[in-house]
Amino acid sequence: MQNITPMLARKDERTPDEPHSSLPGGIIGFVAYWCALAIPLLLYGSNTLFFFLYTWPFFLALLPVSVLMGIALNTLLRGQLLWTTLATVILVICLFWLMFAFLSGW
Repeated sequence: MQNITPMLARKDERTPDEPHSSLPGGIIGFVAYWCALAIPLLLYGSNTLFFFLYTWPFFLALLPVSVLMGIALNTLLRGQLLWTTLATVILVICLFWLMFAFLSGW
């Protein structure tokens, strides 16, 4: 009779499963977009609204990009919400600020 104990004691060497849902990444991207939208309003005040009045299509186009970045980072980081949130917020703010600086001519 063979001893099956080593087979039972062996650890599973497979990689962990991918996250089952991309919803947390999408929500993180959506919230990061609105936080990035609020930063110029906090820095420059209500005059920023006049700037957004003429450039809203460019900033609106960043919304699906932000959501997709959140989903992609959630998938790449295998569902670790803390690191996904941190990376998504930093990337979305940098992307938003780049668009703001490009359009305002600074």
